[in-house]
Amino acid sequence: MNTKLTLTIEKEVIEEAKEYAKKKGQSLSNLVENYFKLLTKDDRQVRPKKLSPRVKRLRGILKVDKDFDYKSVLEEELTKKYEI
Repeated sequence: MNTKLTLTIEKEVIEEAKEYAKKKGQSLSNLVENYFKLLTKDDRQVRPKKLSPRVKRLRGILKVDKDFDYKSVLEEELTKKYEI
């Protein structure tokens, strides 16, 4: 569930962040959310008890090679999606 957050940030920082987000093909909200996720990554854990039964059944279903680089695949797909 998404909820609203109000931040007080210097005007120049906001303008630069908006430009950066635009270049990356993201919204500023998405950029901030991803940054917060990165900051709190170690504190968050997947709790199987809170997953829906459908997700529990799907968990671990995909098998990939140990050297699979999902970041490069994700970057490639996002580039295709946001290509102008």
